[in-house]
Amino acid sequence: MEIFIKQKIKKVKKGDHSAFEDVVTFYQNKVYQICYRMLGNAHEAEDIAQEAFIRAYTNIHSYDENRKFSTWLYRIATNLSIDRIRKKKPDYFLDAEVKGTEGLTMYSQISADEDLPEDEVESLELQEYIHQEILKLPAKYRSVIVLRYIDELSLQEISDILDIPVGTVKTRVHRGREALRKKLRHV
Repeated sequence: MEIFIKQKIKKVKKGDHSAFEDVVTFYQNKVYQICYRMLGNAHEAEDIAQEAFIRAYTNIHSYDENRKFSTWLYRIATNLSIDRIRKKKPDYFLDAEVKGTEGLTMYSQISADEDLPEDEVESLELQEYIHQEILKLPAKYRSVIVLRYIDELSLQEISDILDIPVGTVKTRVHRGREALRKKLRHV
């Protein structure tokens, strides 16, 4: 699939701007998920995901074709999300209401084999609570926790996306996990 994307990128660089539509279609859900998991707000995630594609399109000439396009694009989305987090007031997440049914569909990966509805609701509430606690982490820890455990990226991919050494990624993953463990101690 990476070959298909690289072919589309070459077409865009040559002036075929409609080829970028296929790139957007292929990556739009993943970019939105990264933004949503970092920001915790669907509308902001849509805005940032759209901005990520606009930035990728306008800066396509700076993309190094020897590297994975997805890593470059995810880095743009992650950086834009971090910028948005920095611009927000820090108490935004502390005062935000836990949405009743909104956002619970993000965790619809729970198997529906024979779970009782009460168990499903309890599990969804726990996942929502954990997600809210992740949103309260400092941006530098939140970004690595989301990319490592929710998006399941390797340490090297996270290093490439955030443009920091792998050792720093490991440290931030460890410290972010410890901070999250302290917050979730009573659960």
